[in-house]
Amino acid sequence: MSKLSRQSTIRELVAKHTVTSQDELRLLLARRGHAVTQATLSRDIRELSLVKTAEGYAMHADDSGALSQLPSIDRLVRDFVYDVQTAQQLVVLRTSAGAASPVAAALDAEGWPEVMGTLGGDDTILIVTRDGAQAKKLTSRVRGLLA
Repeated sequence: MSKLSRQSTIRELVAKHTVTSQDELRLLLARRGHAVTQATLSRDIRELSLVKTAEGYAMHADDSGALSQLPSIDRLVRDFVYDVQTAQQLVVLRTSAGAASPVAAALDAEGWPEVMGTLGGDDTILIVTRDGAQAKKLTSRVRGLLA
């Protein structure tokens, strides 16, 4: 399973369960099909900016109090998107297997004016824009992140 899928599962587990130790988190991940070593889990915890509280692991809150749920769109696009195509007012992104849904969620969270909505499958994202000009603008923006 991919790193992005594993980290998404970690976020979900921490949000839904009281996870008090790395070993407990490792066991929960294993039940969900993600066998990981302690070193990999430590790296994931650091990359996700999880914090250890008296109640267990939690997502780190930024200065505004909002929880950091996803990596930056720059990082997600750079690490997981490998192709961008435009078809009239639609933009299609091709991603690594398992990465489309988290990348689509991050695109939605950005609130870019060109994006009306996204639909993320396993390795493909369909983005709907208002018109062809907006699709071209979005395609240029995404390609800029790939560079």
